[in-house]
Amino acid sequence: MARIWLCAGGAGFFLALLVLHSHFSGSPVLREFVFQISWRTEEILYRLDVNWPKHSEYFTGATFCTAVDTLNGLVYIAQRGDNIPKVLVFTEDGYFLRAWNSTVDTPHGMFATSSLDEQAIWITDVGSGKKGTGLNPLQFDNPAELYIESTGDIYIVDGDGGLNNRLIKLSQDFMMLWLHGENGTGPAKFNIPHSVTVDSSGRVWVADRGNKRIQVFDKDTGVWLGAWNNCFTEEGPSSVRFTPDGKYLVVAQLNLSRLLFVAAPPVGSIGYCSVISSIQLADQVLPHLLDVSGKTGAIYVAEIGAKQVQKYVPLKSYFPSFHL
Repeated sequence: MARIWLCAGGAGFFLALLVLHSHFSGSPVLREFVFQISWRTEEILYRLDVNWPKHSEYFTGATFCTAVDTLNGLVYIAQRGDNIPKVLVFTEDGYFLRAWNSTVDTPHGMFATSSLDEQAIWITDVGSGKKGTGLNPLQFDNPAELYIESTGDIYIVDGDGGLNNRLIKLSQDFMMLWLHGENGTGPAKFNIPHSVTVDSSGRVWVADRGNKRIQVFDKDTGVWLGAWNNCFTEEGPSSVRFTPDGKYLVVAQLNLSRLLFVAAPPVGSIGYCSVISSIQLADQVLPHLLDVSGKTGAIYVAEIGAKQVQKYVPLKSYFPSFHL
């Protein structure tokens, strides 16, 4: 049995929340760290799983985003197009389960949360509702993506080319805890904040795509901690997620059709980004947003150019704790 919730910021943009009720059975990296970019000594960390999914014919539109429900081994995919299912559901093994399109207009980003009692899929929908910049009631304008902690706290990057350029933290009951919001190039200002994630050390990482950098904040206070821009001279980041062991930040670059694996800095330091590995995709694949399985470490990449989602699996020599 399914129950649909539409969470609107006042009369503002929709964050579509689908809650599915069901019963189910069954050391900081690189030590002291040398922050340098090295493109010549890359390590191979991941390989493409050419057998995922089992049936790619279900991709019938531009695949904008994906979210992994690690607890239940599910992969959600949102696509755009006319008269097509907007949300597809696969297993992590690649089997198609179901689809729907009754609750979503123009999906952009998504996030999955799960407990033993409940599954929740959050979707940023840039085609519904009233655009705005207000805080009371809270109004969104082209919200790009969101990230939800196990505590229920919500981080939203609002402003994929719209009126807003801001990062918002909400409590689980949608009360605003802190906000950074202004267009610009200085600290804590944004130009198309496109993706957000949180690491195990309590730092919030934002892909500030138009400014060609990643900005970092303290998750509790919202204090600006620093920024990385030396890795992104060619193009800014479009998506950010950490590997489950916290050692690497996986970054997608849309127009370069490239994935970067950047070494995570130790606690108490931001420094400069250091690229450990990269995956060059085919031209015009256009990796938009990605997600990582917390159980297997697999990376699922939504490619709006290729109109598909591809799965990359970690090599066991580098991630021995992941059993695929």
